[in-house]
Amino acid sequence: MNESKRNTQTTINVQQQANLIWNVADILRGLYKPHEYGKIILPMTVIKRLHDTLLPTRDKVLKAAEQHKDMNVTMRNRFLEKASGYAFYNTSLFTFDTLLADPDNIEENLRAYLNGFSDNMQDILANFKFDIEISTMATNDALFYVIQEFNKKESYLGPDKVTSTDMGYIFEELVRKFSESYNEEAGAHFTSRDIIYLMTDILLAEDRDLLVGTDVVKTVYDQTMGTSQMLSAMIERIQSFNADAEVRTFGQELNPETYAIAKADTMIRGGDPDNMALGSTLSNDGFPGYTFDYCISNPPFGIDWKKDKNAVQAEHELGDQGRFGVGLPKISDGQLLFQLNGISKLKDNGRMAIIHNGSALFSGAAGSGESEIRRFVIENDWLDAIIQLPNDVFYNTGISTYVWIIDKDKKRHRQGRVQLIDASHMYENRRKNIGSKRVDITEECRNVIVQAYGDFLNKEYNFGDSTAESKIFDNLDFGFNKVTIESPLKDEAGNIVLKNKKIQPDTSLRDTEDIPLTEAIEAYFEREIKPFNPEAWIDKSKTKVGYEIPFTRLFYKYIIPERTESIALKIKALEESIVRSFEKLSGQDVKVDE
Repeated sequence: MNESKRNTQTTINVQQQANLIWNVADILRGLYKPHEYGKIILPMTVIKRLHDTLLPTRDKVLKAAEQHKDMNVTMRNRFLEKASGYAFYNTSLFTFDTLLADPDNIEENLRAYLNGFSDNMQDILANFKFDIEISTMATNDALFYVIQEFNKKESYLGPDKVTSTDMGYIFEELVRKFSESYNEEAGAHFTSRDIIYLMTDILLAEDRDLLVGTDVVKTVYDQTMGTSQMLSAMIERIQSFNADAEVRTFGQELNPETYAIAKADTMIRGGDPDNMALGSTLSNDGFPGYTFDYCISNPPFGIDWKKDKNAVQAEHELGDQGRFGVGLPKISDGQLLFQLNGISKLKDNGRMAIIHNGSALFSGAAGSGESEIRRFVIENDWLDAIIQLPNDVFYNTGISTYVWIIDKDKKRHRQGRVQLIDASHMYENRRKNIGSKRVDITEECRNVIVQAYGDFLNKEYNFGDSTAESKIFDNLDFGFNKVTIESPLKDEAGNIVLKNKKIQPDTSLRDTEDIPLTEAIEAYFEREIKPFNPEAWIDKSKTKVGYEIPFTRLFYKYIIPERTESIALKIKALEESIVRSFEKLSGQDVKVDE
């Protein structure tokens, strides 16, 4: 089955399952407000996923639990995990079928069933804060009917029928719906799969030779993992090159509920639950001292970091010993802090794909935290490429967004240079919008963008009516010296004012110039400033180096304005059309002036 057909089938499966689960809302209506439905449906979906996953080996686990009941906890856990086939298990005698068979005791029995999960699953369940909701549903005669809905044949969520990818989509669909109910930003929780696949394919494009052979082990880190779909996509993509490759995933997430979903999904697909961390990546690094082969993430942009300020500031003051020693962006937007964190987590040959909005390209003056972060990345020759995505490709925003590719060990032909790709016109329109998402980066569109990246040429690419353009620049093309131009202060009779035999500057005439790093400051000054202000001078003590990436200007195409004669003819034709319409309505002849 090709990717297009597989995606179509996945879409059908996901919509079917998500709609079935969403039917539970009919039971909750009146008892909960619409924005509270997620407090029930999300944890119940995870519980049912775990239930159906463990069902085939349930008898083996119960037998092992009885055989090894007197063994020490560590050894007993190993036997139970071996029996279940997963890094977790459940020793309860209950299933959804037996819970429904005893409706009078369903609340007590459900608690017993949940308590039967291994300790590493108790952490997941605790993050949903589901215990109080069990009491609320039981008291209001809803618990039985909710479990009944999830126990329907068509609500089966075992991994033999519902893949990890499909389950990720189901969670995404549910999170999106509940985010809309909460009036929250759905994009804070997940990124659509077409964007993820573009990121993974670009990230792996230069490394295919490293992914084949035996004993291949790769580590992947997502610092804002949401429901962990970027991590699962990286596993999928790497193992498509080498089915025997071992991919170890690591992630951190701030939101307890999405963290719980991510951790459960990781355990079901055989990952290590200890590689998942809960909390703020900025103020509470879950993986100090760790480095990874790949980092992939879509951090929040336009979100302040006030809650993390003290911890971030303290780490900034550590200089090279901390993650944020390079510089701090303005408190209202912390997205570039995530870039610094990601870079600190890369191995010496590691690669990162990270999404930013446009402000990361140019915000902040020379010497500011933002500019210093860009300078740090470019002067170390780690900025490999930036790809502008189409507008309206995210669920929650239509603004311009960009994928930055960071590479700590560029291939020789890419060293000292940066590739910019304008893929804002490489998309296909969706038949049905999902929130703000009106377009898709289809497989065909993605292949064009990946080809443009791989070719590393100044070239325009076409697919039907869609276009993408690649341009190559030297690192220094993005840097400039911000110099301060002073003019002498003069008294009323026009004499230059001196103080301690030094010419005093007139602050009202002070100006600045951005001089490209590719030009000598003095030569520029003599050519561009001196002829128009012979008395001016440069205050060298104020000179600062800055970096910005004027993406839009670099891809700007001049369009010749339409001739006035042509515009006049169009106006006249429009007037005549209006007059004819008026004549039909009024039955009168109206003359148009020449």
